[in-house]
Amino acid sequence: MIYRINMNIKHYLNLLLSLLTAAILNTACIKDMNLYKEKEDENSKEEGKEDNIDKEESFYLYPFDKEIQNATTSLIIRTNKPIDATRIQTEIPILKYNKQWLLMLTQDDCQQSSYCRTWAAINGKPISSSKLYPDPTENNPDRQIDYYYHAVQLKKEDLPPTIIPAGKSLGSTDGTGNEVRFAFTAAIWPEKEMMTQKITVTPGFTKNYYRFYRGGSLVWDDVSEILNYGSGIAFHDVEVENVKDPGSILDHFNIAQTIIQDKLSGRGCKTLAEPNGNKTYIEAANQYASIQTITAQTQANDIYPFKVTNDLHKVVQNRYFNENPNEFKQLIQKEIDKFHPKERKGIHIGVHNTDDNWIKLLTWINNTYGKDGDDSVWFPCLEEYYEYNYYRIHGTTMVEQIDPSTLKLTINLPSGQYFYYPSITVNLYGISLDNIASIEADDIVTGLSYANFEEGMMVNIDCRKYLTEHAEKFIEQYEKDKSNQSNKADALYFVNILKESNTKMNLLDRLK
Repeated sequence: MIYRINMNIKHYLNLLLSLLTAAILNTACIKDMNLYKEKEDENSKEEGKEDNIDKEESFYLYPFDKEIQNATTSLIIRTNKPIDATRIQTEIPILKYNKQWLLMLTQDDCQQSSYCRTWAAINGKPISSSKLYPDPTENNPDRQIDYYYHAVQLKKEDLPPTIIPAGKSLGSTDGTGNEVRFAFTAAIWPEKEMMTQKITVTPGFTKNYYRFYRGGSLVWDDVSEILNYGSGIAFHDVEVENVKDPGSILDHFNIAQTIIQDKLSGRGCKTLAEPNGNKTYIEAANQYASIQTITAQTQANDIYPFKVTNDLHKVVQNRYFNENPNEFKQLIQKEIDKFHPKERKGIHIGVHNTDDNWIKLLTWINNTYGKDGDDSVWFPCLEEYYEYNYYRIHGTTMVEQIDPSTLKLTINLPSGQYFYYPSITVNLYGISLDNIASIEADDIVTGLSYANFEEGMMVNIDCRKYLTEHAEKFIEQYEKDKSNQSNKADALYFVNILKESNTKMNLLDRLK
């Protein structure tokens, strides 16, 4: 009996030792996996304010769930002499704003740099430089790392020491002199827990910079800001155990879509950026009606915009990856120099993490082919290009004669599911600005600009339902701190999109 008791005690001790060892190992793994979170918690305790953004200062997001669908609108064109409507030809041009070539960029893996570098550079915000900064540890006193920030930190001006000050925005024009900023596609990971992490905000705190460590992913406030400025989103990885099971991936597309709509004011996602060359995702996407446009880096179609004759629904569009952004500079130059605009291939760049060299590439594109260059490039996100091409294929334009000096241009834009860019260019051949006395838009049109183009004129219309309210949000942001010139530039940017009206004049007065 005593022998059996001793054996039980021995067994108990061995079991206890095994559990203790497992606990230590597990703790070590958790500590390693959650280094960022642990450092953030430590930083928060020191400062005593883990998240100091007031509820009333939560991030605004355009009401995408209420966006107009299937817009039909009309413009009344009054002329200074009789114009025969039958002599006017209309078209929706191949590329918006009558640009000569198409460029797109998709950034994979829900990268935090999508916000603090790519988005920041495009929109003239402070850029989190990839320059390494001393960040010594007890085990590695010579360690250097690069820092990142999130939207809530930018809002409170709590930025890393390597910040590149705000500069000019990057873009082209709409053909009438108004700025159109570049846009890109951010691939997000809705099921990823890191997207809901709390962000430490401690302006002026310099004892450590744990809060600027690379956080693992974008957070939803970052995504909201990316969308507010016109860029788009895409499905990428989903949380499946078997990445070769299309049924499971399809189920998780639905789960991810529900999360996206909950977090993003009802906005849905219609784009897939294929992850890791896994064709099973495309197989699942073809079974998922909500995904309408797809990009991949293999077994995909090069897009020659001036030769596209269909709406590109479910067409897998090719993109190119290269870790060296200078390779894309050469690719772009070769395409522009070698081919006539109607023969040029659309260039779609794929990238993961972006650094200062990618910012230089975006700046070079702006200075060479954008608003500070020859203004030949259209650089939208993938879903805007898909929508515009859809409107071009399925939309209609018609000119009617009201009286000898009055014409009516009617435009019909049939929408697909989750369409958020109801904006097109219409060319009118046979009439020029010299013939125009006035152009009046109905209430469906919120943004309007026009100019001469070739043997006629071009008209840009924007039917986003809440464009005026959207512009006013940026004015309110500037009014909180009128020393912030970047915020003033944002406000001017969105107000300038609006059609001429007393409301627009009043908004501009607030920016004087």
